[in-house]
Amino acid sequence: MKICVTATGNDLDSTVDPRFGRCQNFIFVDSETPEFKVVPNPNIDTSGGAGIQSGQLVASEGAEAVITGNVGPNAFQTLSSLGLKVYTGISGTVKEALQSYKEGKLKETTSPSVSSHFGSGGQK
Repeated sequence: MKICVTATGNDLDSTVDPRFGRCQNFIFVDSETPEFKVVPNPNIDTSGGAGIQSGQLVASEGAEAVITGNVGPNAFQTLSSLGLKVYTGISGTVKEALQSYKEGKLKETTSPSVSSHFGSGGQK
């Protein structure tokens, strides 16, 4: 299964980014192997629609689940409509988040965790 984790850096020791649509990087991990791929987020400075565009990018990479700090309404709707499971409220390192996921400690999110435009401008 391919899992996407939002990250502030470009390796598994990076901190989980608290933003989805405007995160620094997406780290795609195969849950069955130690392999991972880092994709810098091209939507960081997008004036609008970052959550939707990021959701489409994550789906196009074949992810089945997203682990992040927060997800706004547009991103949540996009991810849900594309069939991805979403896990929010996650902090720590990417490696720790993945371990929690594998151990079944994460609870799937059923609604957005923040309002629109969270993480843009002066909000974080």
